[in-house]
Amino acid sequence: MFKTFANALKIKDIRTKLLFTLLCLIIVRIGCQLPVPGVDRTYFAYWMATQTGLGFLNTLTGGSFSQMSIFALNISPYITSSIIIQLLTIAIPKLEELQKDGETGRKKIAEYTRYVTIGLAVFESVMMTIGFNNSGLLTGDSLFVNILVITASFTAGSAFLMWLGEQITEKGIGNGISVILLINIVANLPADFSGLYSQFIVGADNVLKAVIAAVIIVVVVVALVVLIIVLQDGQRKISVQYAKKMQGRKMVGGQSSHIPLKVNTAGVIPVIFASSLMQTPIIVSSLFGVAGSANGTVWQKVLYLLNQANWCDFNEFVYTFGLLIYLALLVFFAYFYTSVTFNPMEVANNLKKQGGFVPGIRPGRPTTEYLTKVLNYIILIGAVGLAIVSIIPIFFAGAFNANVSFGGTSIIIVVGVILEMIRQVETMMRERHYKGFLSNE
Repeated sequence: MFKTFANALKIKDIRTKLLFTLLCLIIVRIGCQLPVPGVDRTYFAYWMATQTGLGFLNTLTGGSFSQMSIFALNISPYITSSIIIQLLTIAIPKLEELQKDGETGRKKIAEYTRYVTIGLAVFESVMMTIGFNNSGLLTGDSLFVNILVITASFTAGSAFLMWLGEQITEKGIGNGISVILLINIVANLPADFSGLYSQFIVGADNVLKAVIAAVIIVVVVVALVVLIIVLQDGQRKISVQYAKKMQGRKMVGGQSSHIPLKVNTAGVIPVIFASSLMQTPIIVSSLFGVAGSANGTVWQKVLYLLNQANWCDFNEFVYTFGLLIYLALLVFFAYFYTSVTFNPMEVANNLKKQGGFVPGIRPGRPTTEYLTKVLNYIILIGAVGLAIVSIIPIFFAGAFNANVSFGGTSIIIVVGVILEMIRQVETMMRERHYKGFLSNE
């Protein structure tokens, strides 16, 4: 592994991309420490400690939300805008046409996503400032000036991170937005593991309980990582045979190939989308001083139900129904995102044009139906795998009060993004005849 990494650094192109990515991530972490003007950070930290539904948002922002930095919104507006645009591709025919229009269409959709991101950042910033003002978290006397300054700071920070993510995608390693998410989550891991150590090992009644707790923590984390790696690498290969044909005086074709269908076709998108949708009402309500409660109004009970911190608690097990909603959203987005990114009819038509066919399946519509059937089957397997990975940390948090900011969603993002970055470096190294990270040789 270290030898392979050393070989990668010897290649100027890869070294430049790695250093560029590292520089961008350093900029992200510095920006997460720069305070936004007009907010009483000391009082805000106290207020933040009383909120139980904002942990996921704070994790995705790398702690910048709890510190009220200029990157407090981070890339959450971009994630939300991506959800909105992709949902609209079903309802708006023009967007659906753009989605199928190759690179040109994707660039246009990316442009629309940027516009929606800025609009959401402005809206969220204004609502947050009004909410902070109502909670007494602001230091200025003029609400208008506070709205102007904080909105400009938050929107500029979010727009800058969106631009920086695009630069990482173009000039660095990996998908830029995913890489920023990765560094935000990793930034909280030391504090999380330190908290687990203090709670279950240092705070254990005797040595035996401490050892058992340590073993369980290590086994659960390792098992989750292994399961995610298997889930990310798993694929179903659809055999394809190409018919022989005369080209000039030569007989060409006749070779065999395959269509690789990944088990987890949608990657980490379903868990991000599902978690973001369930957290949005909690975040908005918190800014206006409304928190979830098991003994409050109907809306407060709904908020309590949506908060994953209250799931799998045996004292109030009825609120674990929120977990079922989360799993339903996860499965929905797994199918939805795959339907947007993979079109069986288009693949079947391309095979037919190239003289290819699936052995035992007639070209055209039967091939489309066969690919759809196989795809639906493996998507379900991938969604179940994602659900298992998501449920395990939630169960331990609810049943044993293992208070950490990361969960199944965070671990899936971390492992998935790291694997994708390794594969990208692997591809670049193979082009230069080097052995890669994943080589068995």
